Amino acid sequence: MCSVPFEDGLERGTRQLNTDSMLTEVFETLHIDLEARECGGRAVREDTLYSRNVWRKQVHWEYKQAAKKSKRKEEKIKRKINRDQKSGTEVDNCQLSKRVIKAITRDRMAKALAAGPKLCIDLSMTDCMSHKEISRLAGQIRRLYGSNRKAPRPFHLFLTDLREDSQLYTECLRVNDGFLHYMMDMTKDSCLDLFSPDDIVYLTPDAEEALESMDADHVYVLGGLVDESIKKKMSYQRAQELRVRTARLPIDEYMVKRTNDKNFHSKVLAINQVFDILLGFFDTGSWTNALDLWFPPGKGYVVAPHVLRCQCSDCQVVTLA
Repeated sequence: MCSVPFEDGLERGTRQLNTDSMLTEVFETLHIDLEARECGGRAVREDTLYSRNVWRKQVHWEYKQAAKKSKRKEEKIKRKINRDQKSGTEVDNCQLSKRVIKAITRDRMAKALAAGPKLCIDLSMTDCMSHKEISRLAGQIRRLYGSNRKAPRPFHLFLTDLREDSQLYTECLRVNDGFLHYMMDMTKDSCLDLFSPDDIVYLTPDAEEALESMDADHVYVLGGLVDESIKKKMSYQRAQELRVRTARLPIDEYMVKRTNDKNFHSKVLAINQVFDILLGFFDTGSWTNALDLWFPPGKGYVVAPHVLRCQCSDCQVVTLA
């Protein structure tokens, strides 16, 4: 056996102890450094989160200030428009922003819902209509509502006998953007469930009585009907079932037939066409102006020349209380 001197063994043991001590110091240093880095990382993350929250609050505050400023500007423009309207000054919509015009329209429609003249679209006859006819009726409702939004004196509109499980309801959702947000009343009830029969005037081309005036206390009803097969007197029969007063537009009293190549003359109008004439009369109080402006030229009728010459206020008896 080879023996190791005592001195060499002692020296080797001393070196081993020194090495272990150095390694221990290095590991302790690394551990301290890692702890410091973790603490520093947490501090950086906390500072970043704090800065982000401050930024969000700042953006939210600036947004609220901008909204308040915009609202004050809109209210100022509205007050100016109201003053101009009261003084008879014309307002140029081209000078107004789309946002202001929308706000004015909403305000006007809200007033109509609160105290405007009432008009119902009776949708109880859709079961006898084809899919094509129902689709056309949905389009007419869209145009009718568009005319009411643009009117200076809009009506309070009702869609009666409208069931959510009906084909018409589905078609209205398909062809009318924002149909559920229309500013009108939609109900599955009949007009008789909403109003007294004594207050209802059902407008039908087959009525004997001509509508010479409009009363804000009455409720006017249009038959929601598109009938390409020309089934006569459907809206009139519906009015008879309801046992309400009937009336027709005064076409015979104010208009005459116009000669045309096809020799075509018709007094049957779409509901949006009838509605435009009613809007025109309610706004101006003149059947002559309303029929001349809104009666479709393709129907073969024009306002009678002698009626056009008679534009004095005595020729029109209007009740718009």
